[in-house]
Amino acid sequence: MSNTYQLIWFRQDLRVRDQAALWHARQNGPCIAICILSPEQWQRHDDADIKIDFYLRQLLELKTELSKLQIPLLIFTVPLWDDIAEFFVDLAEKLPFENVYANIEFGFNELKRDNEVQQSLNRQKKELILFQDRTLFPVASIRTQSNLPYQVFGAFKKSCYQRLELGLPQCYPIPETQAPIEFDFCQLHQTDLQHIQNHYADKIKDKNASEWRVGEKHARNLLNQFVEKRIIQYNALRDYPSVKGTSQLSAYLNIGIISIRQCIQAAFRHQQGDFVIQSEGQQTWLNELLWREFYQHILFDFPQVSKHLPFKAATQNVQWRDDSEGFEKWKRGQTGIPIVDAGMRQLLSTGWMHNRVRMICAMFLTKNLLIDWRKGEQWFMQNLIDGDLAANNGGWQWCASTGTDAAPYFRIFNPISQSQKFDENGVYIRRWVPELTQLDAKRIHEPYAQNTALKLDYPHPIVDLKTSRERAIQAFQALS
Repeated sequence: MSNTYQLIWFRQDLRVRDQAALWHARQNGPCIAICILSPEQWQRHDDADIKIDFYLRQLLELKTELSKLQIPLLIFTVPLWDDIAEFFVDLAEKLPFENVYANIEFGFNELKRDNEVQQSLNRQKKELILFQDRTLFPVASIRTQSNLPYQVFGAFKKSCYQRLELGLPQCYPIPETQAPIEFDFCQLHQTDLQHIQNHYADKIKDKNASEWRVGEKHARNLLNQFVEKRIIQYNALRDYPSVKGTSQLSAYLNIGIISIRQCIQAAFRHQQGDFVIQSEGQQTWLNELLWREFYQHILFDFPQVSKHLPFKAATQNVQWRDDSEGFEKWKRGQTGIPIVDAGMRQLLSTGWMHNRVRMICAMFLTKNLLIDWRKGEQWFMQNLIDGDLAANNGGWQWCASTGTDAAPYFRIFNPISQSQKFDENGVYIRRWVPELTQLDAKRIHEPYAQNTALKLDYPHPIVDLKTSRERAIQAFQALS
């Protein structure tokens, strides 16, 4: 069909390198790219303004990269996903396309949207052709001997290692440049991308979002710098929030500026692409990538986690506390627990939080305050630049003991001992809780421990860690 085009539908995969749907679409003829913005859907999904701004800035970059391949990018607004199937019906009347190519997204609402689009296109004798691009291994392909999905990370990881030993997933090449497309797009009601990007930029002007640079080249540079200089120390430094010990790639992976395959290939670059682990740092980072993989697979195999339900059904009956005052103090970094407050303030100020501190803050909310994990999960999504449904939900449920953690419910971090271990000299705390700057390295973790009458412009702890720990254990014991 020489007079028709293939449509490539960009979603959370804003790149031209190693892009499965783009590559396959291009093998089947000339392509037109589209992206559909859904502001009302973003709001329903609690997407952070800083994350949307990051996405829109990268979309502008993608438009430039696609133009080098002579592929036009058309941008439309459909406020809710419920209306996207009908959008494609209307589009087919104005634009001669054969099929739509896209990469699978695993959330319940995402799968429902794509199923409706598929049915709508089928009625027009067209196809929605989907590819697995977000994970190293296709969902439903990592199975137990009983052909069931894994529910514990350790066993899942072992199975992934066995697959990787057979060969690392390979990256797709950049498609060849196509001939210019002769079509008048003026009849299509396209969205003014710059206008909507300016709208979100105004909403987050106090967060220094520009520090999060976009572009595939920048993301590849970050990846290369990490692999060449810091991966060897990753196991030793990743838990220390005051040092640059992590890869800083989560936001780039989340919206697909860089792919998981590019990450795994870079990690084993010096082994010529063979799965040979040569350092503990390399192995630890690989395991972190596999945690991300695990939660993507969980999202697909256990759709209840997309529906505000616990992974462990029995924990639906946990008697969470209704403590709106405590929740507000947690959100604003006013709990009187310095490491928790530092993390929550970092989140509010920057749209990001160090991963170790995320766990500390989440466990404090769900265990010490005994507040429903879903409230914390929502707050993180509303503020994180790297907010990912699978990883965020998986992490929160792990901390709340409602998720995939193999350990029993009494896994409860003591935030003070965590602070003493991972921020020994209080560097991170001083950065985000300046009220405590003058305290020495011993007192800064627990300012009122030795002197409750100490005069500081900083709140006393809103909860006793010992008694609240016991309360949490009792709440879970009541389930059995």
